[in-house]
Amino acid sequence: MDPVPGLDLDQPPFDLLDDAGRARLQAGVDLGFHGDGTTLIEAGRASPHAYVLLKGRVHAYQPQAGGGETHFADYGPGDVFGAWAVMAGRARLTYRTDGECLAFLIPAEVFRRLVDDNPRFAAWFHEGLATKGQLAFSAGRRWTPELATRVGDADLAPAERVASTLSVAAATRRLRERGVDCLLVDDPAHDGPGIVTRTDLLEALALDRLPLEAPVGPLANRPLLCVDPGDALFQAMAAMTEHRVERVVVRRGEGIGGTLGIAEVLSHFASHSHLIGLRLARARTLDEITRAAGGMTALIRGLSRQGVRMPDLMQLVSALNGRVMAQIFELVTPPEVRERVCLLVMGSEGRREQLLKTDQDNALVVADDLDWPELAAAMSRFSQALAQAGYPPCPGRVMVDNPHWRLTASQWRTRIAHWRHDHGGGTALDLSIALDARPVAGNATLFAPVKDALMALGSDGILMHHLAGATLRFDTPLTFFGRVRGDAQGIDLKKGGIFPVVHGLRCLALRHGIRATGSIERCEALVAAGHLPHGLGRDLPQVLNVFQRMRLEAQLATLDHGRIPDNHVDTGGLRRLDRELLRDALHVVKEFRDHVRRAFHLQD
Repeated sequence: MDPVPGLDLDQPPFDLLDDAGRARLQAGVDLGFHGDGTTLIEAGRASPHAYVLLKGRVHAYQPQAGGGETHFADYGPGDVFGAWAVMAGRARLTYRTDGECLAFLIPAEVFRRLVDDNPRFAAWFHEGLATKGQLAFSAGRRWTPELATRVGDADLAPAERVASTLSVAAATRRLRERGVDCLLVDDPAHDGPGIVTRTDLLEALALDRLPLEAPVGPLANRPLLCVDPGDALFQAMAAMTEHRVERVVVRRGEGIGGTLGIAEVLSHFASHSHLIGLRLARARTLDEITRAAGGMTALIRGLSRQGVRMPDLMQLVSALNGRVMAQIFELVTPPEVRERVCLLVMGSEGRREQLLKTDQDNALVVADDLDWPELAAAMSRFSQALAQAGYPPCPGRVMVDNPHWRLTASQWRTRIAHWRHDHGGGTALDLSIALDARPVAGNATLFAPVKDALMALGSDGILMHHLAGATLRFDTPLTFFGRVRGDAQGIDLKKGGIFPVVHGLRCLALRHGIRATGSIERCEALVAAGHLPHGLGRDLPQVLNVFQRMRLEAQLATLDHGRIPDNHVDTGGLRRLDRELLRDALHVVKEFRDHVRRAFHLQD
């Protein structure tokens, strides 16, 4: 069948139709002309057509409970509207032309048949932003099949279990006989098994000089690092990278289904991330660490182009960043001091939402009784070393070489008590940054009382009211008619999209005692506890993914042109699909801001 002039079936959502659906659409579609001010669909009534606008503009209006209506969105050429009115038999909005319009009319019967016969097409209209984003991604990007491989599909090694009394010599023979690289050790002194690897046995003999008859029980490592069969192989690799191990245990329900090593992962998926991890493991000098960290941007660029999900990519980057910082920290702190200090990363790095290196946001917790005159000089060397490794200094000086962020445990508690009473301006910013803190090096137990003091702030209603107010600081870049509003630079995704979501979730989590630092984890916990509507909880993580992906692509393009990346995205250069996703995402941000406004009784 000849294509219908002006009806582009290669654009979403029509690219989700099969060949039969495309033919049925082209055979059934009609073209209609509508004068200025024509009501095409009226709220509360069914529509005989779904519309694809060819020329002109249409405004959508939402009826108000007390009468009247408010502008909700507007539509331009290429936009589809009226689908819900056809599928549900009752329109939620009123659609009215602004000037003369030309639109394709898809009869309701034809449209419903397309929905029934094409599940992906149906999902575009039925599901929320998450599904729409996934469909859009699969339609527009090259997906590497290996990235979708699940742990359960990998070649798992059998879980060989031995008693803790088994000798080192017998354990070594068991490894050879069974053709495995590790053993799970059952010890009555522990609730669950530990793990002993071939390397553990070798080091016990060669370095610790243990006799061959020594039992393997004391050599077992605990707790086990576990993954589920449904986890992506990529997630297992990120977990191994973060914890510096080369094998994880795969749980199946209450039991253990086998073990998975980096060799098995690499047999499915070769990644530069492991090469960076190996280089870091071998690095003994700052120059060697810097060279290993130098491959991070290329890694991010490659994985992004291959279609790695934003949460997985951020998790991997966070794991590698954490190793870089921990190794540099060890270079500048003598072993006898490391148990008396705790290095914290904060802001986006604390939330594990960092991609390209932006700036250093870190702090230090120092044991109250530590007497180390070299502390200031060592932290200055740490900040300089991070800068050499590619982590720019923080413009706001949130860095361990700044005494303001280098406090004893007692000083932290005093600072936090001060934040309870002085919650304006810079102190609110300090508190927001600190709420995302997590330890990455040194003695993590030093951070526990600091975290407890931070979480206690959530019960202070006045403080929370002022802190949450920052969620509304920046306007959502939508026009009065619901379209994306930009300027010559485009839109600032951090101010208009990311910050309101991240900060709103941060405040809600603090108020309800949720200790997680990641935005998605906070969102999931809020939904589970009934403090966030399910629909918002479903869409907010995808909203962040949309913003993060668009910002990353813009930043990589900026780097390609030799410029310094920022948070702006040129909306004029986006594909139509991305403009639609961006508009939908910003509408979710607007809805979430309203939720935060009501939750904390805020006013614009």
